[in-house]
Amino acid sequence: MIDVKNLPDYVTEPLTDFSKEENVTAYKAALEKVKATLGTDYPLIIGGERVTTDGKITSYNPANKTQVVGTVSKSTKELAERAMQVADAKFDEWSKTPAEERAAILLRAAEITKERRHEMSAMMTLEAGKPWIEADADTAEAIDFMEYYARQMLELKDGKPVNSRDGEKNTFEYRSLGVGVIISPWNFPFAIMAGTTVAAAVAGNTVLLKPASTTPVIAYKFMEILEEAGLPAGVVNYIPGPGGEVGDYLVDHPRTRFVSFTGSRDVGLRINERASKVNEGQIWIKRVIAEMGGKDTIVVDKEADLDLAAESIVKSAFGFSGQKCSACSRAVIVEDVYDEVLEKVVKLTNDLTIGDPQDFSNFMATVIDEAAFKKITSYFDVAKEEGRIVAGGTADDSTGYFVNPTVVADVAPNARLMQEEIFGPIVAFSKAKDFNEALDIANNTEYGLTGAVISDNEDHIAQAKQDFFVGNLYINRGCTGAIVGYQPFGGYNMSGTCSKAGGPDFIGLHLQSKSISTALR
Repeated sequence: MIDVKNLPDYVTEPLTDFSKEENVTAYKAALEKVKATLGTDYPLIIGGERVTTDGKITSYNPANKTQVVGTVSKSTKELAERAMQVADAKFDEWSKTPAEERAAILLRAAEITKERRHEMSAMMTLEAGKPWIEADADTAEAIDFMEYYARQMLELKDGKPVNSRDGEKNTFEYRSLGVGVIISPWNFPFAIMAGTTVAAAVAGNTVLLKPASTTPVIAYKFMEILEEAGLPAGVVNYIPGPGGEVGDYLVDHPRTRFVSFTGSRDVGLRINERASKVNEGQIWIKRVIAEMGGKDTIVVDKEADLDLAAESIVKSAFGFSGQKCSACSRAVIVEDVYDEVLEKVVKLTNDLTIGDPQDFSNFMATVIDEAAFKKITSYFDVAKEEGRIVAGGTADDSTGYFVNPTVVADVAPNARLMQEEIFGPIVAFSKAKDFNEALDIANNTEYGLTGAVISDNEDHIAQAKQDFFVGNLYINRGCTGAIVGYQPFGGYNMSGTCSKAGGPDFIGLHLQSKSISTALR
């Protein structure tokens, strides 16, 4: 067992340096290893038992849409109920397991993940269409979550100090909540799935994990890591299945204590509404932890490094094909430098490479599936009505779901392209007469997740820190790439409950406090 009493300070897992030939060779070998497993059938895991069902979820490679990555048994309401009973029965024992033991399991899981790093990343390249660098960062973030949350739990295990006085001793302690339902997304199929799962588990809760149906295999591979790390059977139960059947059933269930969800605004609001209703036998108010998307803006001041601005917009808009809730989908530029920034962005965009993510030379790859492809490309017609397409505006789904990076100029602040979450590689440009108007435009959305300001004006930077209404604000850099323990991540308004993943208060969302006062005699 790992010695948690002498842990080194938390540091982030470094990204892989693919300029080194040995790392390129290792990643290619991992791709071949994963490809040898294509078509495998994966069971549910309930209480440590493998359960195979007739109904299947089929996971396809989005860059080669006829290639089956794997099939996964599909949970039903009956199996979800079985998993709930297992998790509920396991909770008492697990919640009373010393925090040191729970943290040690997370740290061991992190070590195993490091050993299988390229294999986990390669699986995401095939299952989620993630280019090497994006997949590697996803795996590194998963490791970071495990390392960070283990340490956070150790800090909270003895409670927090409160005042006592003559004749009494007061303590403030934490208790686990109960059974949590984790509904994880496909766009960070390892990092967010693993992070939300281990945060709940290390806090002493038991978990029903329902991963995204487009990326269930990477979640199964993580279950294998947890088992190898020594996580007791029944603490985390793997039950992929349809949201309308399994998801709704578990959100409504009277024994569900909390729901941790990452996904779209509409689904998040639906979960929040359902969770607010008290069902027969329920004796608590369910807690909802939700991250629900964004419509994120990079503001460029007239006093700014315009090359930095253009690079920040392109990388933030088109990294992983814009399929990040933090992606830059709006660029608001002060009119003095609008044309120059737009020209630089168009040039950089036209230089991007797009293709199969197995080829390291490709910066961009596919979008996740046919539904995403159709939704994103439907905005091309909107773009022609609301502005000028100055780069991209084309797509090809003959072999995979490839959408070319698209820049739309001269879009009005209230246009659909500036208001609706597209979740794809389309960025809209809007012109502001000055910095004050630029901030007003940046704030004119129902979301409030990330934003960035590129400026050399210290007064404007100070103004943005106060008035740019987002949960994560970046100065003179892009608006994606939050690092665990460094930039806790979560937004305002319709971006969710501002539950800061990778921050010092995230574990506390999975606990309840208890105040104990003892009279001294």
